[in-house]
Amino acid sequence: MPTSYLSPKQVEEQFGITRAHLAVLRLKGEGGPKWYQPTPRKVLYTAADVTAWIEASAHVGTQPEET
Repeated sequence: MPTSYLSPKQVEEQFGITRAHLAVLRLKGEGGPKWYQPTPRKVLYTAADVTAWIEASAHVGTQPEET
């Protein structure tokens, strides 16, 4: 099955993460879902990468973990 790719607009529509926020994450390089840039003006994501990024941010409680 071929991988389907999502534009930032489609990510916003499906996951509620704004295109502006995705752009900031790409610019700063401080996290965010893995992204692809096949041409200078085209940015793409996979639903699996966005889902994995969201799931990696899961929290169990509000207290910091003790070491």
